[in-house]
Amino acid sequence: MKYGPRKPILNKRITVRTSLKRQIVHRSGLKMPWGWEWIRDPRKAAYNKVYNRSTFDIFKVLGKLFK
Repeated sequence: MKYGPRKPILNKRITVRTSLKRQIVHRSGLKMPWGWEWIRDPRKAAYNKVYNRSTFDIFKVLGKLFK
C-alpha cells in the first residue's frame, strides 16, 4: 500500500472522465447511491478506503496553499 503523495497522471485524469463505460453506467441509471460501494464491490471499497486515508493529492495541497 502506498503512503504519502499520489503521483499525478494527467492521462488517467482525462481518460476516466471520458470513458465509454462510465457514460453508459451513468446514463442508464445503474449508478449506486453514495456510500453503497460496499454492496457493489466490497473488496474494492475496502482498498479504496485505506488508500484514500493513507495518501493525499498534490493538487489539493497546492490549491490550499495558493488560495
